[in-house]
Amino acid sequence: MLQETAAAAPAAAGGNNAAALQQMGFDHLIQGFDAVGWAVFLTLSIMSVMSWYWIIINFIKNMRLRARADRVVDTFWETPNAQDAIRFMEEQPKSEPFSKIALDAAQAAAHHSRQDGSRLAETLNRSEFVDRALRQAVTRESLNLEDGLTVLATVGSSAPFVGLLGTVWGIYHALIKIGSSGDASISAVAGPVGEALIMTAIGLFAAIPALLAYNAFVRFNRVTNNQFDTFAHDLHDFFATGSRVGEAAGKR
Repeated sequence: MLQETAAAAPAAAGGNNAAALQQMGFDHLIQGFDAVGWAVFLTLSIMSVMSWYWIIINFIKNMRLRARADRVVDTFWETPNAQDAIRFMEEQPKSEPFSKIALDAAQAAAHHSRQDGSRLAETLNRSEFVDRALRQAVTRESLNLEDGLTVLATVGSSAPFVGLLGTVWGIYHALIKIGSSGDASISAVAGPVGEALIMTAIGLFAAIPALLAYNAFVRFNRVTNNQFDTFAHDLHDFFATGSRVGEAAGKR
């Protein structure tokens, strides 16, 4: 009799464990959602979709920019005729930032030349006028690089807390069910609590890619902004004096 009881105990424990595992899955979690659970889950889903959208968009944009940047800048300076260089910049895609900066500088220099003797030319000299146009162009292109970074930063910082809210709410309901049933065994607790913890995992899955991508894009933008500044300084010297810094000394 004792042997039969001892043999039945492991079997009962195994059955309880199997039942607990059946209640510890994503499908069972979805079925048990209330209004708050659905709100948290949908919020995390939207966050994840938005973050991956901007990750892909910014990755493609940055790879294209990196592939074209050196060629565009080098071709501009290597073209002996200024008009041919400007024409080359006009042929670049609208999304290419270096060509847009160069064209803004060229347009500012040309506009100032046409206003020679006017009140504009008396108020701002050529160097100041070109410098103002370049500052505006660099600021505009720098802002364009930051598209989607606010979304990535928001998802990376808030998604874990949204998932934690879902976990706390799920554990709260799980404890209520356990208390009403009067069954406080580990098999009864593991399933509901494990389901609630899935919400924390979903929050982390949404936050980690967004945070890593945000840091990577910020670093890339810092490098690109330095390239913008260097190119803008060279453009200012070229359109204000007719030559880049170092060229005049090299010709002596």
